Amino acid sequence: MNPIRETADADLVLSLEEIANLAAEEGKPADTLMNLVALIATRFRTDVCSAYLLEPDRSNLVLAASLGLHPRCIGTLRMPLQEGLSGLVAEQLLPVAVADARKHPRYKYFRESGEDEYHSFLGVPLVDRGVLQGVLVVQTKDPRHFTDAEIRMLAEAANQVAPVVSEARTLDRFIAPAQEKLWELARNVWWSWGHECVSLFRDLNPQRWRELNQNPIALLNEIPLAEVERRAAEIALHSRINYAYRRQQEYLNDDRTWGAAHAGVLRPRPVAYFSAEFGLHESLPIYSGGLGVLAGDHIKSASDLDIPLVGIGLFYGQGYFLQRLDKTGWQCEVYLETDIGKLPMQPAIGVNGEPVVVQIDTRGGSIRAKVWRVRVGRCDLLLLDSNVAGNAPEDLDTTSRLYGGDARTRIRQELLLGVGGYRALKAMGITPGVLHLNEGHSGFAVFEAIRDRMEEEGLDFYSAARQIPREVIFTTHTPVPAGHDRFSPDLIEEHLGPLREELGISHENLMGFGREHPTDFSESFCMTVLGLKLARRVNAVSSLHGEVSRAMWRGLYPDGPEDAVPIGHVTNGVHVPSWLAPQMHRLYDRHLGVGWHRVSGAAHTWEAIETVDDGELWETHLSLKGQLLNFARRRAREQAERRDEPEQTLRQLDKLFSPDALTIGFARRFATYKRANLLLADLEQLAQMVNDAKRPVQFVFAGKAHPHDEPGKRVLQQIAEMMRNSDFAGKFVFIEDYDINVGRYLVQGVDVWLNNPRRPLEASGTSGMKVVLNGGLNLSVLDGWWAEAYDGLNGFAIGTGRTHSNIDVHDRNDGDALYRVLLDEVIPLYYNRDRDGLPRGWIKRMKRTIRTLGWRFNADRMVMDYTLKCYIPAAGGTSSEVRTPS
Repeated sequence: MNPIRETADADLVLSLEEIANLAAEEGKPADTLMNLVALIATRFRTDVCSAYLLEPDRSNLVLAASLGLHPRCIGTLRMPLQEGLSGLVAEQLLPVAVADARKHPRYKYFRESGEDEYHSFLGVPLVDRGVLQGVLVVQTKDPRHFTDAEIRMLAEAANQVAPVVSEARTLDRFIAPAQEKLWELARNVWWSWGHECVSLFRDLNPQRWRELNQNPIALLNEIPLAEVERRAAEIALHSRINYAYRRQQEYLNDDRTWGAAHAGVLRPRPVAYFSAEFGLHESLPIYSGGLGVLAGDHIKSASDLDIPLVGIGLFYGQGYFLQRLDKTGWQCEVYLETDIGKLPMQPAIGVNGEPVVVQIDTRGGSIRAKVWRVRVGRCDLLLLDSNVAGNAPEDLDTTSRLYGGDARTRIRQELLLGVGGYRALKAMGITPGVLHLNEGHSGFAVFEAIRDRMEEEGLDFYSAARQIPREVIFTTHTPVPAGHDRFSPDLIEEHLGPLREELGISHENLMGFGREHPTDFSESFCMTVLGLKLARRVNAVSSLHGEVSRAMWRGLYPDGPEDAVPIGHVTNGVHVPSWLAPQMHRLYDRHLGVGWHRVSGAAHTWEAIETVDDGELWETHLSLKGQLLNFARRRAREQAERRDEPEQTLRQLDKLFSPDALTIGFARRFATYKRANLLLADLEQLAQMVNDAKRPVQFVFAGKAHPHDEPGKRVLQQIAEMMRNSDFAGKFVFIEDYDINVGRYLVQGVDVWLNNPRRPLEASGTSGMKVVLNGGLNLSVLDGWWAEAYDGLNGFAIGTGRTHSNIDVHDRNDGDALYRVLLDEVIPLYYNRDRDGLPRGWIKRMKRTIRTLGWRFNADRMVMDYTLKCYIPAAGGTSSEVRTPS
């Protein structure tokens, strides 16, 4: 029996006394309305109760209060009166009752509301003194036929609520303007590189902001409307909210952009940018390190420049891992489920108006994935998620962890990324003009593009396979063999067999695309080889890496010299607004000119840094250094408390580090070739260095080792143990769980950034580029980007770029060179002060590094290079090209 019918009519109708009490308790119509819908849902025993109010233009309804629908929709979910069932109620001024709303012709799906699980709908008009004020709606999960009595009782409740609604509309408080604009800002990751937005969210509740990992969605989800309004009024946030919202809208709607002038050919057929990870912000944990952060910076700069680009990746429900060190300094991995409701993601909607779900057939069955959409400024990022009902248990967890599992898990992830990602684009009505494969993980996308072209144009495989590579750009990132995924023939056939049959080629022909030697049937399938063979344009990520890559893959091109191997380079860059400290941003605003950030990829933009007063630049740097040291102390104490360290240790950590000491930072993945322990080659000399009373040095380390990299974990343990060594007490700290937030503090606050990989194994590296923007100096081996950046005066070099065939000799030589440059160059220059206490020589080098490198190693420059040299030619958009006979 229907539970509503068992309740007496009198119990269902709200009394005037109850309404008056609720109004008196809250005082504000918006809060009263929230409590009223909660009370109605309880009395009527429904899963949802919502109030939609008529906007001042009387042509739209807006969700003003709800129990059951997603809180973030309050104040933002709008519908014209001629749309949806609620609009029908308002149009007819009559109740509408439907047992299964999805079957009604006026049903309209609002993906952001979370109403997927609700079926029945009962709506009644809210009318006060003969004037329509809005619509009151109840919904249930189970289909339900509402009786005339139930409809009458809800209409009576609406009559009693209508005066409250009228007052809310009169006061124009029902849509909570501050809350609405904050939600609009939070739902687009653009906020993360706008300092005004970051400070807005932080100021709402500084403590919770930090505890929630700087996540505005999580913050707004837990702050009641009344609290937002109270806080906004208390600290005068309204004008700042309006300013940030206005800036966002101007940014999104500006059509006078670099992309509009130079990349118009990409507008109808955008770039599809595939990457296994994207590092956009610490609150969206779908990245592990440099590759993901680079991809995040790429899509952000594409947005700033207005390049038509769509990112395609995977959503990892457990992310990479949470790092914890035990009492011995050994890394332990913790995996936590991410709460999707606290992320800026919405279901991607296809051309059919339904959430996109892609399906890929394998020999063992089908793998399905839903698709999430993340707004990144002007660009979209699509994330495939295999946690879909109907998938086999194995497949439900396919995308749960980044770089987790065995080869079988990896090939299934890469099948979803490449084939599934391309199908998701097509389902959304997007036909890409360019495929950019950021590393080999997404290489299977090219096979799907060929299959799609065959179907669309009636071509055979080889005809389509001649066309598609013209549209493909492949970026290779690693000179380390372990970085190139390889799969056995059996795994390839199991997962690509059905697609291979659609392509009309044999198993061995397919395998040949991933083999250096196609007729060597014992050779596995390499994703990098696939990218090299099926892309017309291939690039490494630094000049030196280009040389290394041409040597590495010369076997694929045996008929010509090494220099003729068709692998070029586009050196990486970093997204300036994401990594530049607010204090440095303000300094640049004062001295580099209005709008400098819009032309940060041009050399002339940075010339004026030489005119900045030395004292102003140094004080700004010291302020950032102080923030880093406070952060390091706080995190070190939190780590020690988790390990139940004694109180004496905690007190010592509270005094960790001196603001006067030269502070050197090292943070990156703990792979053995990156040699984090090179500094430990001479502990006696190192102890003398850090304990020099006149010229002390202190070190901050961070980074993660891959869960299966035991040698990397041992190196990390060596560094962590330095904190317990009495000779280095207070001079070394290892910050756990290296992420974008930790990285931000480090690159903005260190004096020196240490980088000592074993040359030539560093493809590029980007963390040192972030340090440049904030005035820090690099101390690095001449590898990756630093090999083309160092000019002798804009930082420091470890060694001369020479290597040795014997690794032990190589490491010993570099270790000696590291100590030599620290003792002879770095430390003396830092402590050489004038009568004002300023290190003039050091500051001169700071200015030079900013001026000579700020524009070059900049993601805007990088994306412009890709656009002009790769994307536009691949899309057939060049205005001229003259070829001469070879």
